Amino acid sequence: MLLPVIAGVDGSPESLAAACWAAREADRRRLPLRLVHASDPRPRRTGGAFGTAGPGERARSPLRQARDRVRAACPGVPLDEQQAEGDATAALLRAAEQSEMLVLGSRGLSGFTGFLVGSVALGVAARARRPVVLVRAGEEAADEHLPAAGGGGSTTTRYRDVVLGVDLDAPCDELIEFAFESARTRAARLRVVHAWQQSSPFGLGPGEIGLVDGPLRAREWHGFLTAVLQVWREKYPEVEVVETVTEGRAAHPLVRAASAAGLLVVGRHLTGRSPGPRTGPVAHSVIQHAGCPVAVVPHE
Repeated sequence: MLLPVIAGVDGSPESLAAACWAAREADRRRLPLRLVHASDPRPRRTGGAFGTAGPGERARSPLRQARDRVRAACPGVPLDEQQAEGDATAALLRAAEQSEMLVLGSRGLSGFTGFLVGSVALGVAARARRPVVLVRAGEEAADEHLPAAGGGGSTTTRYRDVVLGVDLDAPCDELIEFAFESARTRAARLRVVHAWQQSSPFGLGPGEIGLVDGPLRAREWHGFLTAVLQVWREKYPEVEVVETVTEGRAAHPLVRAASAAGLLVVGRHLTGRSPGPRTGPVAHSVIQHAGCPVAVVPHE
């Protein structure tokens, strides 16, 4: 059975943008789409008094709004809806378990200031065992494509790059496969970025790249990156791959690359290196600052 792409909706502009992005992604991957709304069963105040509408009635409006947007944008995508009761984070985490990916909205101010991520989106991205894609308000289909010849938006030009951040100390198949598949379904170029930092002589272990000058060290890392990606190039021969190796912290080159990208893909360790749910410093930084949708892919 094909797992659906799931979009969490609440009627906000960012969740409606996320629903439309999820519909386009479902269409690209030939998957069904499911819209999920988590409604709080407790009564709420309306105009100074508690509203009398039941949870089902309150849920129908966000679902109806999202359904109407999706039907207008991608009329051919198989679509169903689900109302989930209770805490939104818990409900979305349960939904994610049965999804190919979960798509959520994030409050984005602009490509320069990046995301203002709500507690629900950040909490889900930090805990989910399936990929979570965060989409800012205002994201449109044309934003995924290169501009037209005259500089205006277009949905018929080539897709923008998919950018993948790779940690060569622990490359993982789930993350790399997600990025290659995302590039394949778009016929987009995949730009793979690895950032390395100069090691202390006391931190070197057997087989590690030694303390050599910067250019030679960069070439060594580039060769390692090429070797890691070789099996994926063979599996996805139609995907054009561009490799970038840079010295420094990973978040900065990823945010720069994301400024011209259609999707940024980063990883999150399922086995946390610190107590409690965390997205990790690189994922957290790019979620806050990247100007395109960000996919957070969990891995061991």
